[in-house]
Amino acid sequence: MTANYLIEIVDVECDGLEVASWRVNTGEAWCVFGRNGSGKQLLDRLLTGDLTPRKGQLSIAIASSKIRLVSFEAQQAIYEEERRLAAGDWIPEDEQGTRVEDFLPRDKLDDPLIDTLKMRHRLHAFYRELSTGESRKLLVLKAILEDAQLLLCDNPFDSLDQQSVVALGDTLAQAVSRGISVVLLLSNRSDIPAWIQHFALVECGRMTPMRADAGPAQRALLDQQIAGLAVGEPSLPEDAIALESYEADYIAELNGCTVRYGGRPVLDELTLKIAPLQHTLVTGENGAGKSTLLGLITGDCLQCFSNDVTVFGHRRGTGESVWDIKRHLGLVGSELHRRYAVRCDVLSAVCSGFFDSIGLYDTPSEFQVRIAREWLAAIEMSDKASVGFQSLSYGEQRLVLIARAMVKSPLLLVLDEPTQGLDEVNRQRILGFMSSIEARRHSTLLFVSHREDEFLPLFRQHLHLKLNP
Repeated sequence: MTANYLIEIVDVECDGLEVASWRVNTGEAWCVFGRNGSGKQLLDRLLTGDLTPRKGQLSIAIASSKIRLVSFEAQQAIYEEERRLAAGDWIPEDEQGTRVEDFLPRDKLDDPLIDTLKMRHRLHAFYRELSTGESRKLLVLKAILEDAQLLLCDNPFDSLDQQSVVALGDTLAQAVSRGISVVLLLSNRSDIPAWIQHFALVECGRMTPMRADAGPAQRALLDQQIAGLAVGEPSLPEDAIALESYEADYIAELNGCTVRYGGRPVLDELTLKIAPLQHTLVTGENGAGKSTLLGLITGDCLQCFSNDVTVFGHRRGTGESVWDIKRHLGLVGSELHRRYAVRCDVLSAVCSGFFDSIGLYDTPSEFQVRIAREWLAAIEMSDKASVGFQSLSYGEQRLVLIARAMVKSPLLLVLDEPTQGLDEVNRQRILGFMSSIEARRHSTLLFVSHREDEFLPLFRQHLHLKLNP
């Protein structure tokens, strides 16, 4: 073995993953490509010590502290720890957790990478105030500034605005030029940066590195994983409310809404009206308030009660019941994904959408179970109906939560970056479902996305939010 290797794997087998031979040397840039459920995420568990091989040789030539993982699960772990601290007596009542600057080395707070990733203005914010994209950029900054030698990034470009995608790509390229080895675990071909030097493919639990001189053969192998698909149309629920019986002029109406956190205006005098079937696209920079806007409508942002917000004809704060809102609403987003930490099987998770619950505590009807199974078939997960939800990969969990939102055919379907963590086949499947929903003329879509290839012609209204200073 050469002196500059960081990782060397020979004939390794572990639960769900096999690797015949793989070596990562100092300063190398790798793309490990695989679809949702392929076993790709098991690689980061193997390299971080969370997964033990049952046979073969795994040689790691650096300290575990020099291997850093940036993933949705890593972000979730920090978020849960911040919630735990806030719920106890570990921090003062007037504090909201750990500030961004406290995650970074004190002697490197003037590093230009902070400006490259547009995080300078967020240094005094609390971690829980960050958007999903901002928290991911923070983890990358933390790893590089703390002199990581191997940086593992699981779909790092998801949920980033276009400027941040470019900035993060440049930052990771700089990390490679500094001698840091970078391994990107990706599910979408369009996310592969031009500076990637080496490729590996994960399919059906087997990882296959490609020859450095493979050239066009690399892309051909990736293309083989991406096949055409037909989008099914599961049944509508028996109690789905006919749109023609909906009497209000608007599904949602926000008039001059302002939301502040810690004195900082996130939304300032925002007005938005969504009529039935006026499918609406929301875009904007990371931290511009997109999720906050959705929270005003769903009720997850409590400042909806101090603003002029009307949803399904009910003015917020005038005595409307939670059920008056929830029974017409379907929701997918990072906050729901964070909270869906209960132990239940996949079929129960989908059925919970009928009851707007985290987990299933009511007995669904036979018809509801049939619709749930139709949605599982539509997302090609029928064979995992009895599998534990928590045992799925992040992308597979996302698919299940999308099915959960769609089962009751809500009047308003709120999709906050729903394709986050999905491979391109499943992403196209979800976009196909949206087109199918438009054709049914029942649900109104409110969709947040950064990806220009998701800006579908069906959107009748486009709101672009700008970052407040």
